[in-house]
Amino acid sequence: MSEQIRVFLVDDQELVRAGFRMLIDAQPDLTVVGEAGDGGEALERLAVTRCDVVLMDVRMPRLDGVETTRRLAERPDAPQVIVLTTFDLDEYAFAAIRAGAAAFLLKDATPETLLGAIRTVHAGDSVVAPSTTRRLLEHFATALPDPAAATPADDRLDPLTERERETLVLVGRGLTNAEIAAEFVVSEATVKTHIGRLLAKTGSRDRVQLVVLAYDVGLVRP
Repeated sequence: MSEQIRVFLVDDQELVRAGFRMLIDAQPDLTVVGEAGDGGEALERLAVTRCDVVLMDVRMPRLDGVETTRRLAERPDAPQVIVLTTFDLDEYAFAAIRAGAAAFLLKDATPETLLGAIRTVHAGDSVVAPSTTRRLLEHFATALPDPAAATPADDRLDPLTERERETLVLVGRGLTNAEIAAEFVVSEATVKTHIGRLLAKTGSRDRVQLVVLAYDVGLVRP
C-alpha cells in the first residue's frame, strides 16, 4: 500500500473533530496526525507536525481559519488547506480562498465528497470547481479591486504568451480543460500544458488561484 495521506484537523468543536477523525481513520489510505481547537494552536502544532492536508474551519476563536490559512501558505512546503464552512458563499470561505486555500467545502458535504476532496487536493488539484469559485467572486464583487485600477495591463501578466492569457480568461470564466480544448481546437494535453505554465509563471498554487488572478487583473469581471 502506498504511503498514507496525513490529515490535520482544525475546528473549535471537539465533537466535529471526533467525527472527522473516525471517518478519516477508517480509510486505509488516510490517517489523522493531529488536531487543534483554533488557528493559534494549529500553527503551533503544525510547526512540529508533518501533514499533507489540513481540514480548516473558518469561524474560530483566537485566530480564525482565514488568517491561519494565510500564515500556513507562507511556510515552506505548506500543506494543502481545505476550508470547511457551514454556509454556502460564506465571505470567510471567499477570503480563505484568496489567502491560499485549495478547496472550499460545506460542512454538510457527504462523507464521500469530503474523502474525495482530501485525495484530490493531495494529488495537486483544487476541489472547488472554477465555476464555484467564480460564483464566490461574483457574489463578493465589492471586495475585489476597483476595475479601473485592475486592468489587463497588470504586470503579473507580463510573462504570459497571448495563448496563455486567453487560457487564463477561459479558466476565469469557469471552463473545464475539455471545454477549453474545444474552444481552441486542441487536445486536453495541450490545455494542461498551458495551465501548468500559467501556474508556474504566475506563482499560483492551483486552478482556484488562477480564477482569483483572472478577476484581480481585470481579465474577467462580474
